[in-house]
Parts: sequence; structure tokens; C-alpha cells
Amino acid sequence: MTSEPLALPPRALHSLQGARYITDSHNPFSENELSVLNLTHLPQHVAIIMDGNRRWAKQRGLPPMLGHWEGAEVLTDVISAAAQLGIKTITVYSFSTENWQRSGEEIESLMDVFEIYLTRKREPMILEGIRLDMIGDLSGLPQNVQNAFLATRQATEHCRKINLVLAINYGARDEIRRAFAKLLALHQKQGLRKEDLTEELIASQLDTSKWGDPELLIRTSGEMRMSNFLLWQISYAEIYVTEKLWPDFSPTDLLEAVIAYQKRKKRLGI
Repeated sequence: MTSEPLALPPRALHSLQGARYITDSHNPFSENELSVLNLTHLPQHVAIIMDGNRRWAKQRGLPPMLGHWEGAEVLTDVISAAAQLGIKTITVYSFSTENWQRSGEEIESLMDVFEIYLTRKREPMILEGIRLDMIGDLSGLPQNVQNAFLATRQATEHCRKINLVLAINYGARDEIRRAFAKLLALHQKQGLRKEDLTEELIASQLDTSKWGDPELLIRTSGEMRMSNFLLWQISYAEIYVTEKLWPDFSPTDLLEAVIAYQKRKKRLGI
């Protein structure tokens, strides 16, 4: 990785220096905003496609990396807000298997973002009760990023307020391929009958098995596609698309997505 100092937006720089430790006493929502929320009908697992970092930077004449840094700061705000709402798991699309096709310079910058974010946010995560985990193929990442992730996951494993699941080096088709490879190994070990191959068994081999399927999927930047994200798991998720670019997404936007979710009637094919 580069040893050059990183140029960060002021908000990101202040955060990484420890200035934005948000505690339980902070609530980003007013009583009026929360009054329209049905606390008995909250999504327990929300998935987010965080799209628009590069466009946000381009609109401001900034290099793409600064868009990624600002996006990382927004994630901090959104996770804190989700915990305040009572959401238990947030899974965010951080780096896809297709993202390796980007320029070497941008990939290197993104890996820097991951390493520094995971390292500098470790103590704030502990203070806020955020438990870190990951889906995807960790082995494909640089060793320093792997080390930062493993250290932060271990440091936060006792936290119980909310799960932050980073989808890094993740693609849904690759996840399903790996799940079937595990099923093949299971078959070779103990034998599987045709009737054993149930949806429940397949789901148990997916990366997300410990958290269950998301009830709500949020995509920023107005794009109307799933981009190879949680294709099995979102079969019955409500989908909420906003035109806002990810660095402009706020806790209020999260609240609006949850309210929209609550207004929809889940039919499950009926």
C-alpha cells in the first residue's frame, strides 16, 4: 500500500482523529419524526447498496477517493441512527467482486479507506455497541485489510446493540457458488438425498445465514438494479430507491425508508 499521507475531507479527518464519537445520548431524530414510526413493525435486517460516491466527488470537482471517504463517514451516521431506531443488522455493499475491474489507483485508495476506517473506528464501535462482521471472500483482500478487519471483529464481538456487516469482495453469484461447493463437500462427507436439498439447507450455507434475510433493501443514486447483491436473500425484501447519492444520505433518509417500508403490505405471493 502507498505510504503517502492521505488527503481527507475535513469531516473525515475530524472523525479519524476521534472527534465524532457518537454516544447513546445522541439521537438524530425529533419526537415528531419518531411519532409516525410503528415500533412494532421495524425491519430487523436492512441491506444497503451505497451507490454514488464517485459521482458525488465529480460534481464537486474532487478526486473519487474523497467521495469514498465522505461515504464512509455517512455510514457512521447511518449505523448510529439505525441503532437508535431499533434495527438489529445493517448489511452494506462495500466492495463487489466486479469492483476489481476499476483502476489500480482507485482500488488502492479504497483499500486504504477500509484499513484506516476499520482501525480508527474500532473504539467508537465498542462504545456504541456495534458488532462488526463481513460477508464475501476475505482471502482475496490485501493482508493489511484482512488484519484490520479481524482485529476489529474480535474487539467488537461482545457488542450487542447492532450488527454492521460489510460486504467486501462480495458478489451474490460467487456466494451461491461457494454455498453449493460447501453442499457438495457435505454430500461427499455424509451423503445427501434429493429431498435433503431444501431452501433452508441452501440458505444455511450462505454468508448471511446467522442474520437471516433482509426485510428492506435501500439503494441510493436512483439506479434500478440489484448489482449482484444478495440475490437469494432479497426475494421478498421491500425495495426502496432514492435519488440521493450515498454521501448525501442522512439519518432522516433512513427514517423515511423505514416509514415507506411500514406502509407497504407484505403479500408473499398471496
